[in-house]
Amino acid sequence: MMEASKFIDYYEILEISPNANSGTIDRMFRFLAQRYHPDNQDTGDRLRFDEIVEANDTLRDPVKRAQYDIQHKNHSGFRWKLAEEASNSKGIERDVDIQNKLLSILYVKRRQNISDPGIGNHELERLLACPAEHLEFHVWYLRSKGWIDKTESGTLAITVEGVDRANSEHHRKTTNKLLTDQGHTG
Repeated sequence: MMEASKFIDYYEILEISPNANSGTIDRMFRFLAQRYHPDNQDTGDRLRFDEIVEANDTLRDPVKRAQYDIQHKNHSGFRWKLAEEASNSKGIERDVDIQNKLLSILYVKRRQNISDPGIGNHELERLLACPAEHLEFHVWYLRSKGWIDKTESGTLAITVEGVDRANSEHHRKTTNKLLTDQGHTG
């Protein structure tokens, strides 16, 4: 099966529905091929033209189209899941929570043992109840921000910037809690 990142949507290239009949495919192919043909001085585009020819070759052959439609359906399911997860704010909130916990754990570890401040990935997975494939995203993000880094032994440790971030996050939560508590006593 084709990887999602390398999948080419022939229906999108030909600007047609996956339910299009052969007549519609032929009409759109002729229209787009004429527009993007390399000999067309106004709108010619060799790469786009080649994609259009490839899409047409696949979709006009019933056997190739049937095989392609299986991949298209799988890819559409992948896109649907991606869109569904992107619209679910609970996933992002959960990620922020994991990142804050990760910083807190590394903060405490550095504070407890300044000469050996690191924790390995497996231990972090266990402490955060976070699978390796999810932890990888959080580590990438926190390292890119400069809040954590690898130690010489290969473990992860909080940086000075990470300590500042953990402190500011703790201060923000404490302030919000005080404001919320004040609102309830009124």
